[in-house]
Amino acid sequence: MEEKEKHKHSVILKEYGKNIQKLVDYISTVPDKAKRTEQAYTLVELMKQLNPQLKIENDQKLWDDLFIMSGFELDVDSPFPMPEKELLGKKPQVVGYPEGEVKFKHYGRNIEKLIEKAIEIENDEEQEAAIVYIGQLMRSFHSTWNRENFDDGIIIDDIKTLSKGKLHIDLEKVKENALFESSTRRDFKTNTQEASSTSNNSGGRRAGKRRNNGGNYKKRRN
Repeated sequence: MEEKEKHKHSVILKEYGKNIQKLVDYISTVPDKAKRTEQAYTLVELMKQLNPQLKIENDQKLWDDLFIMSGFELDVDSPFPMPEKELLGKKPQVVGYPEGEVKFKHYGRNIEKLIEKAIEIENDEEQEAAIVYIGQLMRSFHSTWNRENFDDGIIIDDIKTLSKGKLHIDLEKVKENALFESSTRRDFKTNTQEASSTSNNSGGRRAGKRRNNGGNYKKRRN
């Protein structure tokens, strides 16, 4: 009995304040369940209005907080089940660290995961595109770690090491086409698209010349 009286005069969740706590205590004493439920829905909406930051919260959290403030004694027909009382104050589970040591720490574990995915690609062209993308990332990481001693061959050797020899790309091809240069834009177009693009550009230049000549002609007449 003393514990219940103490509960009525205490604010369980301080972010809602004393007035909300009093309303929760009052609703808990309403004898008719239908009225309790109706008033509980109204109170949840009031909690949103008084605390604008709670509008982005999930409605389930608001109902959970309502049950918590009632000491898990509010009997209403809510859209969500009452949370388990035992979960309060329970320590979160320890998040385990990834197992295994990262071979090249300056690249990080995500590069190793990307390489594992690239190994699974069966299409040769798609796999090479994946290697190029990974190489660009590795080059940016490597240049941050060591700006002086750098060569595309280092990246290719590291890719071979991390993939256990399952991924390979020609060094001369990488150097000749600057494939590992992340700033280099490579749009893969069909021959038809390239011809259309070239035609449009030359047409635009001719049109530009005609407009310029026309402008000069008018200027001479004036």
